[in-house]
Amino acid sequence: MGATLDYADRLWRGLDTIESGHQLFAQSGLEEVTDGVAFLPTFANVSALSTDDGLFLVDTGSEITAKSVHESVRQWSDKPLHTAVYSHGHVDHVFGVPVFQAEAKDKGWRAPQVIAHEALPLRFDRYKLTNGYNAVINQRQFQAPGIQWPMDYRYPDVTYRDQMTLVIGGVTIELNHARGETDDHTWTWIPEKKVLCSGDLFIWASPNAGNPQKVQRYPIEWAHALRKMAALNAEFLLPGHGVPVVGADRVKTALLDTAALLESLHEQTVALMNQGARLDDIIHTVKAPADLLEKPYLRPVYDEPEFVVRNVWRLYGGWYDGNPASLKPAPDAVVAAELASLAGGASVLADRAAAIASVGDGESLRLAGHLAEIASLAAPSDAGVHRVRAEVFAKRAEFESSTMAKGVFAWAASESRKRAE
Repeated sequence: MGATLDYADRLWRGLDTIESGHQLFAQSGLEEVTDGVAFLPTFANVSALSTDDGLFLVDTGSEITAKSVHESVRQWSDKPLHTAVYSHGHVDHVFGVPVFQAEAKDKGWRAPQVIAHEALPLRFDRYKLTNGYNAVINQRQFQAPGIQWPMDYRYPDVTYRDQMTLVIGGVTIELNHARGETDDHTWTWIPEKKVLCSGDLFIWASPNAGNPQKVQRYPIEWAHALRKMAALNAEFLLPGHGVPVVGADRVKTALLDTAALLESLHEQTVALMNQGARLDDIIHTVKAPADLLEKPYLRPVYDEPEFVVRNVWRLYGGWYDGNPASLKPAPDAVVAAELASLAGGASVLADRAAAIASVGDGESLRLAGHLAEIASLAAPSDAGVHRVRAEVFAKRAEFESSTMAKGVFAWAASESRKRAE
């Protein structure tokens, strides 16, 4: 057993924790998980199948990792790349093919083909349209101010709608579409090898079904796909992020538990929507089953259940949150100025925010965040107010467990630190 599979076993048995080794960004060497199938953990994982006609890849890496992915694969096999499948169009999964393509041209090999779901080219088109926005939100999410969003994409040569069966070098490969984290998701089943490549439908973390800065996710369809995958009795689950799950019982358990978490959040949210509840009521009422969040592969280290609830609302209820004041609101700064005036000044609100934040629990930090933000909107040039805002949101970032929440709060703290100088 190699280092990655050993670590995966330790995680499963509770001998290590996902928080201590954030598997969404795992870095270790390529390992063969079963005969002719290799797994490469990187920023987004790459899975490789060796056939008599060449290599088949599920995902190919990001712009940053494309060359290292190629080098790692070449240390394992010198066969040409026959076909690559994009599990979905997120940019950390789709930038490795040009390196293989250049190699094929140099060596006189057949050019590799790329296959993806039919919705994926539209995603690339949208990324070009919203290039600046995607740069901003990813800078904020990952606390990386220098991130630039790409404009040049390797579009697929072949697309499919619901299912597609390939035979490469005598090996049957089944592609299946599911809406989940994205609308263009593909999960791949290789029956002969008992290998299931889930893409980001399983990531060794609470599902990324809520991301507050990204487009719509589809939690209940995601759950349905997980249950279909669980019925296959796969021996090897190779995820888009995180580490493999090995053993039919473990694979089935991981998939069904993830499905159950999504189903619970969906069912609770829809039930309250059907009762006429406001979004605010729903957010603070729906709770994820605690026993599921304690699973080592469902910890909320990237996304979190509260954000999934919001995505269920958005899917069925649109953007109106049920509060009539939110339908056609006054500008935030105008409301903030009025509240600050009533309170006796923005500094009074800021001082109160600091006092509440000092309690240090989650509910106090939520309230302190409101007051600090109102104070900064009412007095955008007040360095003292911004020092408090920076302190409050830094505490919020420290308190949170998910990348999503940490990123937004840390970014807010950074904004105010600059204004307080």
